Amino acid sequence: MTKPASAFSRSLLVQMSVALIIGAITVFGFAPEALFFLPLLTLTALFLLWSRASSRKAAAYTGFAFGLGFFGAGVSWVYVSIHEFGGMPMLLAVVATFLFCLVLSLFPAAAGLLQAGPGGLTRRRALLLIPALWVLMEWARGWLFTGFPWLAIGYSQAVASPLAGFAPLAGVYGVSLASVIFAGALALVADVRMQRHGKAGMVFPAIIILVLAVAGFALKQVEWVKPLGAPVTVSLLQGNIPQEMKWREDKAKATLDTYMAMTLASSGRLIVLPETALPMLLHDLSLSYLEMLSSRAKELGGDVLVGVPERTESGEYFNSVLSLGSSPVQIYRKVHLVPFGEFIPFKPLFGWIVNVLHIPLSDFSRGETIQPPLQVAGQKVAMAICYEDVFGEELINQLPAASLLVNVSNDAWFGDTVAPWQHLQISQMRALEAGRYMLRATNTGITAIINQRGEVLKRAPEFTTTRLDGEAQGFAGATPYVRFGNFPVLGLLGLLLGVNWIVSKVMSAREQQKPGRRRR
Repeated sequence: MTKPASAFSRSLLVQMSVALIIGAITVFGFAPEALFFLPLLTLTALFLLWSRASSRKAAAYTGFAFGLGFFGAGVSWVYVSIHEFGGMPMLLAVVATFLFCLVLSLFPAAAGLLQAGPGGLTRRRALLLIPALWVLMEWARGWLFTGFPWLAIGYSQAVASPLAGFAPLAGVYGVSLASVIFAGALALVADVRMQRHGKAGMVFPAIIILVLAVAGFALKQVEWVKPLGAPVTVSLLQGNIPQEMKWREDKAKATLDTYMAMTLASSGRLIVLPETALPMLLHDLSLSYLEMLSSRAKELGGDVLVGVPERTESGEYFNSVLSLGSSPVQIYRKVHLVPFGEFIPFKPLFGWIVNVLHIPLSDFSRGETIQPPLQVAGQKVAMAICYEDVFGEELINQLPAASLLVNVSNDAWFGDTVAPWQHLQISQMRALEAGRYMLRATNTGITAIINQRGEVLKRAPEFTTTRLDGEAQGFAGATPYVRFGNFPVLGLLGLLLGVNWIVSKVMSAREQQKPGRRRR
């Protein structure tokens, strides 16, 4: 007997409601709370919900609801960026943020749809199919339509979790894969139907959990890279210029004076200013101003890295970092731009947004894909401007040549939300993957010095005008992730899906061969 449609709808509504709640709770596993065990538990709950879904459609809806709760709670700061600082009308900003979360929710929905099938939560589904599909969807989200890999599950495991040990080996997606397999094994242990098989049915998933935890912990003890030379003294400047004041012409002199005073007071051999710290085009800055910055760096025997927008003779605009001081003048130009913030994708379709958003310099050009590290203050620096450090596979283009990582950012766009903390956690993952110190100089926070193990050694308080002084150790060598990028993980995903397909075919053939089974 089939269930009435109304009963099915009520059951699905309850399941989606639970998925929505556990999706929202998952965000507490990321910074600033960083309860790394929480996403492992919420994913376990999601997989159990999927195992009880009555159809593929129900599984897709459940995954979609989880995604809506997850991204709705985790990236709601987009509203702050486009409304409070981008000037988009409130109602339109609410709709835009909601639609953005809806699109992101399609990825866990797709994972739910593709994993669905008869037989409940089998080992094959929990340990092969679901983990491979989940991470494949994360990876696709990281490049489709220029990519938005924010809140990949692997980030929640940096740095305290034993699973963080997989980062130098296979990057954030490798950590995600270990996390999802861990959650799949937990789901098998928790599943009522598995428990009916007695303790013997729980042994294998329990072994998987133990192996992942022990292997991750052991990998954290491995020294993948070696120190290079003596540490360099650094001064990271946080000007704390309010976003609504940053590009006002009547405030430009005050901003320039702030950063000049902070630079002159700095003692680090490497001085780093935030993204677009100087709120005018490079060719509009006086030579005397630039010479004063350079002179101070030379006095300290080092260099200063200055975030400044640049216009070339050909009329192109770049979001750039300029080096001044003891070393020859060098420049890095941002490669991975923010859609709608730094360029408008599909202009014939979305060009109208320029008239709605009041974002200065929203039509940047991309820098060269491969740019050499900046050779400054006796170090080779791999640069990333703001959003670029979300893409680990791109940052390693400057490695293993670089001895340090530097990220300059203007997280004032996020306001007083969780986004700067999430961004800091992403930088911690980049340090882990590369085996390099990461220096973060931001406008309003969070400015920090992160070591090669992803640990925050020093951090400046948010929304204060301050200078963070410290030391950074350069490193040489290459982690496996630096050497091979995401290719091993993608190969492993293909292997898992292949093994899943083979096992399913073998099991299906055995089922067909059972005595008494009728042939149709």
